[in-house]
Amino acid sequence: MLAPLNCQPSPQLSTMPNSQSQLASRHVAVIGAGAGGIVVARELSREGHRVVVFERNSQIGGTWVYSPEIESDPLGVNPDRTRIHSSLYKSLRTNLPRELMGVRDYPFVPREGEDRDPRRFPGHREVLKYLEDFANEFGICELVRFRTEVVFVGLELGKWRIRFRCENGAVDEETFDAVVVCVGNFSLPRVAEIPGIDEWPGEQMHSHNYRSPEPFRGKVVVVIGYSSSGTDISQELIGVAKEIHIAWKSAKTELLDTQSSINSVSLHPMIESVHKDGRVVFQDGCIVSVDVILHCTGYATVDCFAFSMSAVPLPLFELQGNWVAGVLSNRIALPSKEEMLADVRAFYAALEASGKPKHLTHELGDSLPAYMNWLAATCGRPAYEEWRKEMYIATNINRLANLESFRDVWHDDELSRQAYEEFSKFTTNERSQNNSHMNISSSLTLRSTEGFLFHLESLPFSAVFMFFGSYHKGTTRSGGYVSNYSTQNRGCCAVLAMKGFQENCS
Repeated sequence: MLAPLNCQPSPQLSTMPNSQSQLASRHVAVIGAGAGGIVVARELSREGHRVVVFERNSQIGGTWVYSPEIESDPLGVNPDRTRIHSSLYKSLRTNLPRELMGVRDYPFVPREGEDRDPRRFPGHREVLKYLEDFANEFGICELVRFRTEVVFVGLELGKWRIRFRCENGAVDEETFDAVVVCVGNFSLPRVAEIPGIDEWPGEQMHSHNYRSPEPFRGKVVVVIGYSSSGTDISQELIGVAKEIHIAWKSAKTELLDTQSSINSVSLHPMIESVHKDGRVVFQDGCIVSVDVILHCTGYATVDCFAFSMSAVPLPLFELQGNWVAGVLSNRIALPSKEEMLADVRAFYAALEASGKPKHLTHELGDSLPAYMNWLAATCGRPAYEEWRKEMYIATNINRLANLESFRDVWHDDELSRQAYEEFSKFTTNERSQNNSHMNISSSLTLRSTEGFLFHLESLPFSAVFMFFGSYHKGTTRSGGYVSNYSTQNRGCCAVLAMKGFQENCS
């Protein structure tokens, strides 16, 4: 557990008077028209900024656009593989109730229509429909340049230069005052390291490329990982695969020697080794001849981008986007450089003391309500409602206790009633109140595995780049350290680059 966070707005991150004479209207580029991109685009537009959204595909939705296709490398490690952005499997349903998933003033309520899914935990198509409804309601599609891929972003003389490839292959450029990157973090698979895997003859796949259980019919399958995708896929393989062996590093000792109520499913600790004759040896000494290893092991950070994990995405996107919009309009003053760095050091000291690994920096966990309340207070928004916190906790408890049925059987009807009562208070005509400002300058070159090149010329120090739910650590050309400005306490969307700052806070 992290130490409790001080999530009250500090005097250095203060809300300025809401005077139009003090507000700035920026020309802002948003990269990506997934859930994060369209929500932040709305917040920017409401703040009075002029917004352009770049989307390389032909529709909004990002990872919520299902594709039956899989990548040429099912494991997802070959850099030359064909890329598929979405990680959805055909049967995927949300693991949070719809009450928690919508933005505050445009709740995700059931809608009429033959192709709509009224279930409380709907399928992925219903989520995409909601995103399309949202985009249409707020005119977001008018801001989007579809089939336009950003290939370069660089800061020159105080302006961001974006180079992009159009649908016809032509490359063009445009300048902006600020850039918000919303490219997601579910397309670069992370796989388990397994001794002997290079000589093991079986098949391997990452859950990013799982679509349905049929290819596993009659096979002995090891599923590595037992988080959201691992539990869903394991359940779906029952009755299709011959045997299912779940390797889980967090497996409790008392569970290791037991089987589930389904005889074809066994739970193990992690794999100790694999062998050229097809055997898989688990850390509990169990040896199994296996056909397929399915890695449900999550995703790697795409260079400078990470994701605020274990959260309720759209409400979080809404608050973070509101904060970014306000920063750019000069209605929230950022803390001083010294305070930002002190906050980063304090955060990582607390992280180390808690025993939590650094790669889980952005896993909010129990800090989510406090973090969202801090954002809300900073942006002048109402606090995170108590029913949301209680419903989030109740859903997690129910999921752990009832993996097979938690989406269809629950015991929080009173919380749902409170949610719908709350929804009736909001209309799509409300205009959000956002606050903040940002100074832009520094020196940095970032390259992502997706091909973006971010090049910032000769910047001495201060906040340099706005992005959404992300962070980067590295060095500037001049040796300065690049730290995430406020993983949890001071904000969420600014990177601090300082010339000459050498201390590695992370």
